Amino acid sequence: MIQNILMMWPIADAQIKDLEENYKVFKLWQEADPESALGRIRKDITGIVSIVSDKCIVSGKLIRALPNLEIIAHCGVGYDNIDMKTAKEQGIVVTYTPDVLTDDVADIATGLVLTVLRRMVESDLYVRTGQWAKKGSMPLGRTLAGRIMGIVGMGRIGQAIARRAEVFGMKVIYFGPNKKSEVSYRYYSDLHKMAEECDVLMLACSYSEATHYLIDSKVLKLLGKNGVLINISRGKVVKEQDLIDALEGGVIAGAGLDVFENEPNVPSALCRLDNVVLQSHQGSATVETRTIMSQLVVDNLKLYFEKAEVLTPI
Repeated sequence: MIQNILMMWPIADAQIKDLEENYKVFKLWQEADPESALGRIRKDITGIVSIVSDKCIVSGKLIRALPNLEIIAHCGVGYDNIDMKTAKEQGIVVTYTPDVLTDDVADIATGLVLTVLRRMVESDLYVRTGQWAKKGSMPLGRTLAGRIMGIVGMGRIGQAIARRAEVFGMKVIYFGPNKKSEVSYRYYSDLHKMAEECDVLMLACSYSEATHYLIDSKVLKLLGKNGVLINISRGKVVKEQDLIDALEGGVIAGAGLDVFENEPNVPSALCRLDNVVLQSHQGSATVETRTIMSQLVVDNLKLYFEKAEVLTPI
């Protein structure tokens, strides 16, 4: 029996072709009326392909509307767009793509630290607009060596960021729900105390009820006027208006943001600030990594439909 796959948003082209050669694939994003399309095919769908996107919400309502759904193959390491509670209640297998994107996300995180502290985006604009020739040298940046990076979330990505920070001569400390036996960095059980100690506050945690608005005005005030916030986790880990107020008021020195509270809508206030570097959720956005992630989605689906097993279950 041929399996029917609901693809909510595209993955890499080669892997879409692979799926189309083996299954019947319904590309929801191409439908003029997605709701009507779902109504026609909902009883046929046995698998879903999802990605991290505001356009790809696998809600409890959607899961319950697909009576023969067996597996959700997610392309990403964060899966807060999936109603995991309902999936579990319905006995749906959910897979994701861990490990393969660790290095690329850690590279973006490190790049944001370097770009914010050394004012690279500002300098680029300074040259392009002719201000260098008119005004001379722009204001100085800050060195990375000797600074303390406090990492929120010392998982795979957090540890990869820590290794890179050490190469730049930074000291690493971290906060999380539990101390990690496999790392030697100083552990803080109190986020506020760590924020007081660090120069760069790096957010590499997963998003959950516990981390919702974890970073607010109090944390930012403790980070201080020379501190920098870097967020490559999820936008809603930060109370965005508090961050805007802190940046505008000089409460902190700057920020590097790859994620936002209401993607892809970024507040105009952030766009106007010259002490912020903005990225369009580019953490894993390389050809190589997205291809590997997409292939893992395909491999999970094939293994499940052939042997009722998966490679990377959540």
